[in-house]
Amino acid sequence: MLSRTAENLYWLARYMERAETMARLLEVGYRMALMPSTGAGYRNEWASLLAAAGSSSGFEAKFGEDFRQRDVETWLFYDRENHSSVTSCIETARQNGRAVRTALTSEMWDALNGAYLELKEIERRPRTDDLLPSLTEWTKRQGALLRGATEGTHLQNDGYDFLNLGYYIERADNTARLLDVKYYVLLPTLDMVGGSVDTYQWSTLLRALSSFRAFHWASGGEYSPRKISHFLILNRACPRSLLHCHDKMAFHLERLAVSHGRSNVAHDRMRVALAELTGMDLDQIMETGLHEFLTGFINQNAAIGQDIADGYLFGVQ
Repeated sequence: MLSRTAENLYWLARYMERAETMARLLEVGYRMALMPSTGAGYRNEWASLLAAAGSSSGFEAKFGEDFRQRDVETWLFYDRENHSSVTSCIETARQNGRAVRTALTSEMWDALNGAYLELKEIERRPRTDDLLPSLTEWTKRQGALLRGATEGTHLQNDGYDFLNLGYYIERADNTARLLDVKYYVLLPTLDMVGGSVDTYQWSTLLRALSSFRAFHWASGGEYSPRKISHFLILNRACPRSLLHCHDKMAFHLERLAVSHGRSNVAHDRMRVALAELTGMDLDQIMETGLHEFLTGFINQNAAIGQDIADGYLFGVQ
C-alpha cells in the first residue's frame, strides 16, 4: 500500500472519531449544566470542556472569557476556525476519503459523503436552545454508520489496520479527555476523586461515552466513582476504555509488523505503554492523581501517533 493512501485512511478515521469527541464533550457540558453548580469547579462547565479539549486559547481569542453556552457550541460544533470542530473534522475526513476513493468501499463512501451532505443541511437550520442534544446524537450516529460500513465491507488488509489505528488512537484520547472533565469541573483533591464525587456527573460521562448499559452489566448497577473510573480506564471488555484502546492499537500494529516483516519505534513504544497500563491498578492511578495520570496518558498516546506517522512516512498533520 502506498504511504499516501495509508495516511489518508488513517486520518479519515481519526477525524471522524475526533468529531465524535467534540460531540461527546458537548453532551457532557449540556447534561452537567442542567445540574446546580458544585461551586468548586473550573469557572463553569463550558470552560471545563474547552480546557479538557485543549482549545481554550483559540476560543478566548475569538469569543473572550465569558464561556457562554452558545459560543462554546459554535466553537466546538460549527466553527471552521477551530480545526477540531465537528464541522471541520467531518469536512476534512471527507477530503481524505475523496483522495483515496478507490480504497473505500461504496458503503463507506456513502456513509462519509452522506454525513458531509447532511451537515450542510444542518448548517442551514435556525439554531434553537434545544438543538444541541440532537446535534450530538447525529454526530455519534454518523461515526457509527462509517465504522459499521468499515467492519462489514472493507477487506481486512493494511488499509483496515491503518483505519483502526486512527480510530483507537482518537478514541483513547477521547475517553481520557472526557474523564479529565471531572477534574476541571470539580478541581478535586485525591480525596474527592476517590470519594465524594457527584454520582450524576459520573453517570453522565458513561452516557456520553455510550457505556452506561455496558457498565451496568459489568458492575451490577453500583455506580460508584471508583468502579466507573476502573471501568473506563482498566476494563479490557469496555470498548472505550483506555486499556481496550491500547490493546487494539497493539493488535493492529502487530499485524502491520507481520505484513511488512519488520517493526519500528512505534511498536516499541506501544509495547511499553501497554505493559505499563496493564500492570497498573486504580489505587496507583489515584495516588498519582487522576488528572496527572490522564495528562500523561494523553501525551503518551500522542507520541505513539507521531511514531506511527514517522515510521510509515505520513506527512505532518
